[in-house]
Amino acid sequence: MNIFMHELKVYRKSTIIWSLSLIVIIILFMSMYSSFASDAEEFIKILENYPEAIKNAFGLNQENFFTILGFYSFPISFITLCAAIQAMIIGTSIVSKEAREKTADFLLTKPVTRTEVLTAKLLAALVSIVVTYIFYFVAASYVALQVKTDNFSLKIFFLLSLTILFIQLIFLALGVIISVMVQKIKSVLTVSLATVFAFYFLGLFSDTTGDEVKRYFSPFKYFDTTYIMKHSSYEASFLIAGAVIIIVAIAASYVVYLKKDIHAV
Repeated sequence: MNIFMHELKVYRKSTIIWSLSLIVIIILFMSMYSSFASDAEEFIKILENYPEAIKNAFGLNQENFFTILGFYSFPISFITLCAAIQAMIIGTSIVSKEAREKTADFLLTKPVTRTEVLTAKLLAALVSIVVTYIFYFVAASYVALQVKTDNFSLKIFFLLSLTILFIQLIFLALGVIISVMVQKIKSVLTVSLATVFAFYFLGLFSDTTGDEVKRYFSPFKYFDTTYIMKHSSYEASFLIAGAVIIIVAIAASYVVYLKKDIHAV
């Protein structure tokens, strides 16, 4: 419990900053909805000049872009990117910060098992991410209700928003496995940004080819907003793929961490 509470205090400031950042982004984007909706015909002409791959990559679907849900799909791609960076930073620093700050051996001399240590850290990381998502979702829902020009499905809005949390969980798991496998990470930010942007651009590349199989290589493409709006659900195969990544990465993290040599200062 002491480790859990300590980790929560460590994440408190960053959680507040990331929550406010995501809220500001969604407010800025959604505040433009009224202008887009009122000049729909002009914007449709502009969108027609964009390559299909670009429109797919950023959720620019002409059929529903000027509805509140269709427009909301556009900023989600950017918000998801930012949220993934937050999760990756937290995951990558879970174990590596102990080695970097030379407190690993001190921590493991306490009357707690390695399993308890890693579990407490993971729970604290999870709470940080969930709290960020809750603050974001409340703000996004409020803004959407304020700027809407007609009624929309709250269920679909929730499903679209929940994709952010799902992708955060995937990158948190990836960050954790990197944290326990790499002996010493000098810069968590560098590793996190490189990993997240690599997957992000890999996802953009999959849009240019139109190959469904390549979508599995980037978590950013596991949740297609057009599909969600049409079917009010997720694609089962990609949802399962995301769950497998999370489970395997976390399980492997425990195995590696329990056997890992911790160097004394």
